[in-house]
Amino acid sequence: MTHPRFAFVKAAWHAEIVDQAYAGFCELIDAEHVDVIDVPGAFEMPLMARDLAATGKYAAIACAALVVDGGIYRHDFVAQAVVDGLMRAGLDTGVPVLSVSLTPHHFQPTEHHIGIYRDHFVEKGREAAQAALGILKAREAL
Repeated sequence: MTHPRFAFVKAAWHAEIVDQAYAGFCELIDAEHVDVIDVPGAFEMPLMARDLAATGKYAAIACAALVVDGGIYRHDFVAQAVVDGLMRAGLDTGVPVLSVSLTPHHFQPTEHHIGIYRDHFVEKGREAAQAALGILKAREAL
């Protein structure tokens, strides 16, 4: 029996934080079973997730991004479009697409905030791995 493969899509914006989600993911799912794909930003994740799912190679796809409030409304629109797009990619392809896309209300690129969100993304990565494994188990039981 072959081990399932997973894809992990990471947005490059705020990589010092976002990459920690992959670290957390790999605490539960061995990195040798995970293909990592970097994209420029959160907005590109749904398209990549859809394309990866369409290959038929992956049991689940996790996508991670940090969409920050830069003082304009754009971040709200981006965050909503990303989450909607990720859900649509999963529904359209039948491959679970998991979101580790966070939009903090008050983020400043200070050492303190970066540290808080780095730790938070590790935990969110673990949660995405738990969700990936859980949905696979649930679907096997169907």
